[in-house]
Amino acid sequence: MNAVRLRAYFWLLLAIGIAVVCTMQFTNKFPLQTNLLSLLPPTERNPVAEDAVKKLANMAENRVVFLIGHTSAEFATQAAREFSLNLGALSVTKHPTFKNIIADIPAVDPKQLVEIYLQHRFNLLSVSDRVLLNSEKVNLENRLQQKLYAPFQFGLTLSPVDDPFGFTDAWVASLPLRSLKLEPENGMLVTHSIDVNAITKEPAEMTWAFVSAELQGSAYDNSVQKHVVNAVSRAEAALKKKYPDAEVLRTGTVFYAETARANAEHEVDLIGAGSLIGMLILLYLVFRSIRPLALGLLSVGFGISAALAVTIFVYGEIHLITLVFGASLIGEAIDYAIQYFAAHLGAGKDWEPVSGLKRIAPGLTVALATSLLGYSALMLAPFPALSQIGLFALVGLSAAWLSVFLLLPALLVKPNSRDPELAVAGPKLLLNWWQAHVGKRECYVIAALILVVSIPGWLQLYGDDDVHLLVARPVALATQEAKIRTLSGIGNSSQFFLIEGKTADEVLVNEEKLTARLSKLIANGEIASYQGISSFVPSVAIQQKNRQLWSEKVFGDIRSLTAVFADAGLRDEVINHQLAAFKASENDTLSIGDWLKSPLSSSARNLWLGQTKHSFASIGLPQGIRDVEGLAKVATGLEGVTFVDKTGSISQLLKKYREWGGLWMLGIIALVYSVLFARYRGRQATVMLTPTLLAIALTFSIFGYLHHPLSLFNIMALMLVIGVGVNYAIFLREGGVHAAASLAGVLLSAGTTLLSFGLLAFSSMTALSSFGLTLLIGVGFAVLLAPMVLTFER
Repeated sequence: MNAVRLRAYFWLLLAIGIAVVCTMQFTNKFPLQTNLLSLLPPTERNPVAEDAVKKLANMAENRVVFLIGHTSAEFATQAAREFSLNLGALSVTKHPTFKNIIADIPAVDPKQLVEIYLQHRFNLLSVSDRVLLNSEKVNLENRLQQKLYAPFQFGLTLSPVDDPFGFTDAWVASLPLRSLKLEPENGMLVTHSIDVNAITKEPAEMTWAFVSAELQGSAYDNSVQKHVVNAVSRAEAALKKKYPDAEVLRTGTVFYAETARANAEHEVDLIGAGSLIGMLILLYLVFRSIRPLALGLLSVGFGISAALAVTIFVYGEIHLITLVFGASLIGEAIDYAIQYFAAHLGAGKDWEPVSGLKRIAPGLTVALATSLLGYSALMLAPFPALSQIGLFALVGLSAAWLSVFLLLPALLVKPNSRDPELAVAGPKLLLNWWQAHVGKRECYVIAALILVVSIPGWLQLYGDDDVHLLVARPVALATQEAKIRTLSGIGNSSQFFLIEGKTADEVLVNEEKLTARLSKLIANGEIASYQGISSFVPSVAIQQKNRQLWSEKVFGDIRSLTAVFADAGLRDEVINHQLAAFKASENDTLSIGDWLKSPLSSSARNLWLGQTKHSFASIGLPQGIRDVEGLAKVATGLEGVTFVDKTGSISQLLKKYREWGGLWMLGIIALVYSVLFARYRGRQATVMLTPTLLAIALTFSIFGYLHHPLSLFNIMALMLVIGVGVNYAIFLREGGVHAAASLAGVLLSAGTTLLSFGLLAFSSMTALSSFGLTLLIGVGFAVLLAPMVLTFER
């Protein structure tokens, strides 16, 4: 058995191994990750802050919210109940899609809600009552009369026997329980608005009934997404039959994830199929044979399969953004096989597989090395998505390159039957024209013109690092989400305060200092409201001060107090009850644990993080934020308080790495030049790198002229342009006596690569579209300028 066949058998064993690994990985289901948050790196220095971000995200991602609207309040609640019933029935029919669906609010005895505060009422005072008692301006007699004879009392109130002066009523009224705009009505939570009805197109008062549901599984699980979307679609259709004038608004992570997954699948099909079909057409037009098509498919299939297997082995999953990029890698992965086919075509009847491989092997190796250097830059990026794309490309291109060395010599043995001169007539004419009309002086002029034209564009460059630009949010879903937030008052939890302390009480103390500062922002209208644990449970120090005020200002003069009760016509049992309760609660303190057991804490339990590795922690949520920078300054100098702005910190990180991108590019250029220098030495290495550098200069200029903002992803793509664009100069330089055939191969390789990256530029994912557009422009100019190397090396 000769060496060629032995290498082919080795390739076959590798292919079988990869097939087995892929089969094992995909036995249960394709491990596709659609969670867009996994694209983002950890940005908070405090690990507890990162845990808090994840906790809030996890709470939000497995919940869906609906608002059912109608011009009739009665029909709105009826339609909401009908919708929730249909949603539950349809989801349970085949798959238990939802854990629970909440439409009607449970009837709760108000006494049960305030029981926790009734037990500790002598430790509690609202801020205004504390000020009154400290200033001695409080009139207990008037407070008692107001409590006894107020004609109407709304909200959660205690009886005059338990709260004769209304201090506990005032405390309960000060709680941030009404941060939402939803009100109980007809047994449901509803809100009202003046809106243009989507059906009648006329302004009308709308009543919106609130319905929420908790998913049975993860919002990023493909099967969960399909079942949820199907159940919701059927429930909406059933509702429209009975209530044709009803409107349904919906929001939830599952809807965004499902849309992203569907778009990704569509783009994988479009980019993959477009690249593949275009590649096959171009291959056939040049080589006029089915064999290169089949062998090219084998090479690409081996590369993509190996990339899938290794990526999933390393990460345990593959993100949809990597999958979409992988579809575009087809056009580049076939470049190495194309150069082998071009050598086969140029050799004509003199073809010999091993000698042909030896002739192009140095060029293929140098080209692979430069490409791997470009993609290695992605591996070093702080973003998991980019590092995963980098690994996918490194493995995919290496495997495709390996196929040329192991497989193709064994399968492409016979010489090409086409006349080499006729087959490369077009590229030969282009080559002859270039060599006849473009000399060294013309190349210098072209380079100078490019630089002169580029300078005004460079001066117009600017950056945009907003993290929201990374992912395109579907307009329909984003509009519904914004409307639901406006109608319900449900805020965005991406910005919050993290409060820490060595003990639970220290957390409360630190938060009370924060709350004192935030009260000024609320008064100035810079934020609408604030919700934190200390709003529900005061610190021990505050409780002791409150009790001291009760003791001095209320129970300090028993005779006067007895006279006040007597003048109001209350019996002695009332004053005796108050005195006995006050003495009995002497050592009682309201704790966070007591509050968490109360039904009144149900809407705010998520704020308490509890004990962490080093401390205790809680979350404080500001609502209606108008000035993020001003809010961040509030936490300055407060011990144990950190302002967390996940989107802002990601944007800052993007900006930081974009600004460092220039140095990274210089580093990649130096590495690529060192590879070229090892093969071609100083002057030729410089000449071969120059077309790619000019292409990068033009790309920057075009972005400036188009006023297209630069982001980290544009910089990363330009690093790939360095590694990929120089390949075409290498292929031309290595062409030698078969320069026309090499040019044909270069044009073919460029065509397949530009086709793939061109399709990638139309991706719905902003990060990928920026990536693709940059590569399309940069690689395109690098190809056009690559023949410069022939001028300096005839």
